[in-house]
Amino acid sequence: MDPFAKARAAADELIGRIAARASGRPLVMGILNVTPDSFSDGGRFAAVETALAHAGAMAAAGADIIDIGAESTRPGFVPVEAAEEWARLEPILGPLIESVAPPVSVDTTKAEIARRAAALGAAIINDISGLRADPAMAEVAAESGAALVVMHHRAEIDPDRDILADLFDFFDATLDLARQAGVAREKIVLDPGVGFGKSLRQNLQAIDSCGSLREKFGLPVLIGASRKSFIGALTGAPVEERLAGTLAAHLRAFWRGAAIFRVHDVAEHVAALKIWSEIDRA
Repeated sequence: MDPFAKARAAADELIGRIAARASGRPLVMGILNVTPDSFSDGGRFAAVETALAHAGAMAAAGADIIDIGAESTRPGFVPVEAAEEWARLEPILGPLIESVAPPVSVDTTKAEIARRAAALGAAIINDISGLRADPAMAEVAAESGAALVVMHHRAEIDPDRDILADLFDFFDATLDLARQAGVAREKIVLDPGVGFGKSLRQNLQAIDSCGSLREKFGLPVLIGASRKSFIGALTGAPVEERLAGTLAAHLRAFWRGAAIFRVHDVAEHVAALKIWSEIDRA
């Protein structure tokens, strides 16, 4: 029996929805952090009951995907070993996949975690390292048939760098790694990595890069600007008061062609994107 049959079927259905925009709007990915130290909601959803309740609430609000992560990637984060990451994920992941309707994405840079998650039925591997952190990640994506989000990142900020050219170079290399491993190209989603090794101006350019990335690579683009520090830098708003800035950034990215939005505030994004879509159709 194929251990990844469930993950593969869920990924195929999801990729079809992204391609067809069957929902009439781009997809909303709700964030479920089961970490003690994430920048916005660390520690709030570490318990199984609270995590499942929050996932259920996001699904009821219209989330198309639930993205669960067990290792913080905030600036200055402390990496955790695979055993610790899985200990945080395992009690929640199985029940989440069985009980919550939207497909589940696992935010990890470790191939071992991705493999175990896909075996439970996770439809997406969300790798913020862009296949750089673990050489086996591309092989796991190919073997499992899960969809794969690959994110651009830089180790250090270089404000003089042409960030669009850097995105192109990075994704050229990432897609080559994926091709060599046998990952189906149509299952890959690009994430320009807002907040990861970029200056304020480069973050704004990354948000606006969706159209250029789609044109060059012919792949869907995910944007995750939710509550990030560049919004605070521009508005002075603390983390919990950055919804307006987040919506503005994401609507700009939608206008530029983004297909998926990774967000903390699901209901507000579903409403905003629906109104935009209805106006566009009218």
